[in-house]
Amino acid sequence: MPLWALVLLVAFAAVTFASHFLFPSVRWFFRRRMERVVAQLNERLERPIQPFKLARRYDMIQRLIYDPAVARAIADYAAKEGVPENVAFEKARGYAREIVPRFSASAYFGVAIKLAKLLSRSLYRVRTGNLSEAKLREVDKDATIIFVMNHRSNMDYVLVTWLAAERSALSYAVGEWARVWPLSSLIKAMGAYFIRRQSRGALYRKILERYVQMATEGGVTQAIFPEGGLSLDGALAPAKLGLLKYIFDTKSEPMREVAFVPVALNYDRVFEDRILVAAANRGGRRFQARISVVGKFIFRQIWLRITGRYHRHGYAAVSFGAPLLLSEFRAAHPDAPVDLLGAQLMQRIGAEVPVLPVPLVAHALLEADARLSAEALQNRVNALIDRLADVQVYLPRDDRSYTTEVGLRMLRLREFVEESEAGISIVPKEREMLCFYAASIAHHFRERSE
Repeated sequence: MPLWALVLLVAFAAVTFASHFLFPSVRWFFRRRMERVVAQLNERLERPIQPFKLARRYDMIQRLIYDPAVARAIADYAAKEGVPENVAFEKARGYAREIVPRFSASAYFGVAIKLAKLLSRSLYRVRTGNLSEAKLREVDKDATIIFVMNHRSNMDYVLVTWLAAERSALSYAVGEWARVWPLSSLIKAMGAYFIRRQSRGALYRKILERYVQMATEGGVTQAIFPEGGLSLDGALAPAKLGLLKYIFDTKSEPMREVAFVPVALNYDRVFEDRILVAAANRGGRRFQARISVVGKFIFRQIWLRITGRYHRHGYAAVSFGAPLLLSEFRAAHPDAPVDLLGAQLMQRIGAEVPVLPVPLVAHALLEADARLSAEALQNRVNALIDRLADVQVYLPRDDRSYTTEVGLRMLRLREFVEESEAGISIVPKEREMLCFYAASIAHHFRERSE
């Protein structure tokens, strides 16, 4: 027998042995190990990880593409595009593989949570506002929890992931920005699923809809951004009804309760602020974040830490509001469209948005629209705080003067304001940056003036 034939025969034998004996044994070993880890986690989690989230990815893909509603969508696609159904079926399988995550409890709780906590605390002074713990505990333990959040920064994922770690593992919908290797593998291991925000194909939308509905029926704790993307101007945007409508239309027997928990985030510094403002000025959502800019920023932060000149970027605050039960909403608003639910959720998120030093001082300066003395600025900040009696206002050291000092220091470091003997004023070319930060809390004042 020729040597090449012998080598080929041995290779085929090795592959056959591995696929029939070795790989199943290895998979069984890791599966048992994962089950033990999950059992230990579920003992301390407020809401245990649901079996749906732990199902094998292959099984979930099969279940999704053989769903009756998806099967009808495949047939419709084949008829419309004039292609064989097996071709349409393979396209549907590709969409399903793209959407369905590969959740790893070890990656999520062993790596991701620790990294998220370390990163958050190294960048910001993190504070939590209202927690509504008692009301959240009153929700049925079998209910599906949906955290609905405003979207200020990509740091939102990081902050909420570790702050909600004692409750359960969150399943995020993430955009196409995260579909890059090796980030995509890590994100899928954390249980997130990718969505194509610009896709208008009926087949893709049906597969995404059924996956979200299956997860909701399965009790998976989810986190969604009703605004549909990062805020370009800093203000809250009306709810987009894609994922929210999928959840709203979920029907299962027996019907599982769905509890929407409003989550509001705010920052003294949003790292993407200039990119977002530039996108708003262009009138589009195409972010031109060059890798050179990102690399330069990271290198600068590392260098500042090495040289002992590093300071955190102000405060980041998260507030969890009281849950809104879907059953109660439907009882109070029979036959109401999902639009009303979206509006109510955005209103609840808005009410929870924390007020931090930088947005507060920025609002005071913009409202005055003139050069102010330090005393006049403090008086304006005091007046604004007095108008926010029922809002979560974070005052460092519980001191109004120090709050103004902190906010002004951050604006000064970024050269958004200039100071002279005549007083404090906004640098003209940076006015839109102050508007970006002030807009995050502007709705609190509008609601009180109406």
